[in-house]
Parts: sequence; C-alpha cells; structure tokens
Amino acid sequence: MFVEGLRLCEEALASGLNLEAVIYSEELKRKERPARLIELLEGGATNVASVSEKLLASISYTKTPQGIVVLASRPINDEKTFKAKQTGSPLLVIMHGINNPVNVGAILRVAEAAGATGVIATETTADPFSAKALRGAMGSAFRLPIWLGAKYSDVVLWCKDRGTRTVCADVRGAKAHTDIDWRGACALIVGPESTGLSSEELAGADEVVRIPMKGSVESLNVAVAAGILLYEANRQLERKQ
Repeated sequence: MFVEGLRLCEEALASGLNLEAVIYSEELKRKERPARLIELLEGGATNVASVSEKLLASISYTKTPQGIVVLASRPINDEKTFKAKQTGSPLLVIMHGINNPVNVGAILRVAEAAGATGVIATETTADPFSAKALRGAMGSAFRLPIWLGAKYSDVVLWCKDRGTRTVCADVRGAKAHTDIDWRGACALIVGPESTGLSSEELAGADEVVRIPMKGSVESLNVAVAAGILLYEANRQLERKQ
C-alpha cells in the first residue's frame, strides 16, 4: 500500500501494519510532530530514506504533498479470515460495482464510524487499498475486517446460509429505511454510483428500502446513502441494547 500524509502514516503505525519503507522530506523532519512520528516509523520499517521535498513531490498522489510516504503490507483481507471474525449478529456492508475509489474510502470510514463489523468488496469494486481510497477511509481500511475480490453471488448466498438479512436501497423501495428492523444480523448492499443495483440484484435481496428525499433530488451519493442507512441500523441496535 502507498500510504501518504502525516495523519494516515500515524494511523498505519498505530494499526500495527508491516512497514516496508518510509520516505520523508528533509524539511519535514525539522518540525516537532513529524519528527516524533518519523522516529517511531524508522524503528519499525525495513527501509528508510530521507529525500528532498522536490523528489518526494514527484512520486506524490496529491496536489499538496505532506512530505511523508509509507509503503506497507496490506492487512489480511481473504475470505477465510473475514468469515472467522463475523460472529454473533454482524452488521456488514457489501460494496458491489462501486468504481470510484473516493466513494469506496468514504464508505469504509462511515462503516467503521457506524459500528459495522466488516466490509465486503466484490470483484467489480475499486480497490479499497488504492491511494485514493486510503485517503478517503483515513485509517478505517487498516482496522475493519475486509473481504476483497468476492463474487457477488457467493456473498449473497453466504449471507442467506448464515441467516444474515440482505438490505438494498432503491428509490422504488416499498418501505422507508426507518420502517424495517435492523436489529438482527444484517448486510447492507450498496451498488454502482451511476446505475444502482440491477432489478435482478434487488429481487435477490431480503429487503429493498428507500431513503425519503425532499424537493427535486432524485438520488444521493452512494457514501452518503450508506451513512444514513448504517446510522439507522446503529440507532436501532443501541436501543435494543
């Protein structure tokens, strides 16, 4: 993983990732907070390089580089490890066909904030560990259990086999998102930004809900919609507890 920026590198260190390399600008180490972080990173990384700000900017993915990059091994994200962590009544998020890495990162961030126990990224979804997705997730990709590259039909079947209800959102949903019971094992399915889930995919879900909207708005950003739905699920779960 290409981890860039002071805050994200702090998250990578705190998450206990295997650090393969640390590259930082000579100018950055003169500042107090970055200097402390760099010292800690140097202690855990296999390779360390101090370079000029100009050279570091040449490999940066951002318009305003922050002067530090960490190359780290990805957290384990295979099917077996993911399933082993889903005990009791999980609250899952299934990202299917979401091709914008910024949205993928934002969904990971809101999933962790709302108490989701894991996220599944199907084979048609953008890589949650790409540089842009990592910036959007701001550390959530390091901590959340993630099943990467799953086949959509396999995921839905697994949910049904273990008694996890699948819930999709669609403007034609018969019920509002506040009118269903989220308190058991649930998996929220969010689909492609431009087209949404297909009619076949909606038909295969246990519930199809809509988010009520005012005015002439026809749809919401997929990450915003995921946040609204997950926080409703979290609200109901906390009331139950």
